[in-house]
Amino acid sequence: MRELKVFGAPGLYVQGPGALRELGRLIAPVGSRALLVSDRIMSGMLAPRIAPLLEAEGIAFAATGFDGDVTHANVDRMVADGTPLAPDVVIAAGGGKGMDAGKAVCRAFGARLVSLPTAASNDGPTSRNFVFYDDHHKLLSVEKLVRNPDLVLVDTDLIIKAPAALLISGIGDALVKRFEAEQAVGADGPNMFGARATLASLTLAQRCDEVLRADAVEALAAVRSNRPGPEFERVIEACFLLAGLGFEGSGLSIAHAMTRGLSAIPATAAALHGCQVAYALLVQFMLERRPPEFMAEQFAFYRSVGLPVSLRDLGLASAARADLEVIAELSHRAPHTKNFERALTPADFVDAMEQLEAIGLM
Repeated sequence: MRELKVFGAPGLYVQGPGALRELGRLIAPVGSRALLVSDRIMSGMLAPRIAPLLEAEGIAFAATGFDGDVTHANVDRMVADGTPLAPDVVIAAGGGKGMDAGKAVCRAFGARLVSLPTAASNDGPTSRNFVFYDDHHKLLSVEKLVRNPDLVLVDTDLIIKAPAALLISGIGDALVKRFEAEQAVGADGPNMFGARATLASLTLAQRCDEVLRADAVEALAAVRSNRPGPEFERVIEACFLLAGLGFEGSGLSIAHAMTRGLSAIPATAAALHGCQVAYALLVQFMLERRPPEFMAEQFAFYRSVGLPVSLRDLGLASAARADLEVIAELSHRAPHTKNFERALTPADFVDAMEQLEAIGLM
């Protein structure tokens, strides 16, 4: 695969207000026994709405939920819950945890996957990737499904009701994709399929950045006023579709490598994924030796949407050298670190974080 170009995508992407009404009709060609997987609260909220939609199409339905993180124990219990149904379709619903849990359960059953995001907190709904954590929210592993979801259904009437903080996270997760893609492609590194990037994937990642720069502030205003508009719809598409296809097809770099380290420090582990990688993108920029005027532009944009520009913003009140060294060492071990313009050492990460802290706290 390494010498081939590979581009993967969902079978169908559907977005717009009221899209949930189409769920039964769109699932019917995919399977006849559907299991809803989400956190317990979201599962309880969605199951009564989904059940009649599927019943109208003759699709058997059951629901399960979880508390806490996507751990092996939680997934095993949900698989046990779903075994009497023997689902051939899993509906992964919610935010990032719901998506990951649904993918894990889907893989266990060998089922088809439908993504039903209820918050635009990350670009997981279009991808085949998911993660496991331990009971202390430390990242254990990044896993993959055999294929991308068969359907991604984005009801923007649901998305706009989610807290603005979740969209800020999604903007952060999407924002990093252009710059990671450019590093990965420039270093001739593998994409998420272990292959080379297509022109399409890099173009999508770059277009994602353009949309966010133009529309993110207005999209957040729409969420806070509960008044959706074209800017909101464009940003949601960027956060899910452009970012998701862009990163899977192009590859990741420093920003996502640093989630290994940031998830190991309790204060920063509590931050949303999109906020973690947005901060890490600034570290990547320091490693790229970007000029001061470029960094000033980034800080201005970050502050306009509420993204973190320092470890303090990310939750670490005092960035002790020992904490920086832990973050640096674990980040350096991540495979995405190799998708960079030059070889790095843990000391490079520490230096970049120290430089960033000095600037970000000014």
